[in-house]
Amino acid sequence: MNYKELVCKCKKVTYEDIDNVVKSENNISDVVKVFEDVQKQTQCSTGCGGCHDKIMDFIADVLYQR
Repeated sequence: MNYKELVCKCKKVTYEDIDNVVKSENNISDVVKVFEDVQKQTQCSTGCGGCHDKIMDFIADVLYQR
């Protein structure tokens, strides 16, 4: 995966941007809460919403690796 690739084209958010937020999370037991934090900090998935599933999958993968 190219971490510089845009996952949210509306808000110009990359996988790297999301990864940075996820790695700073302390409570990783709730994927939805982590997604909400990512959304607040990056504004991803607040435009058309077409990237929602990709972002959720990516967050789950990152959390699984921790």
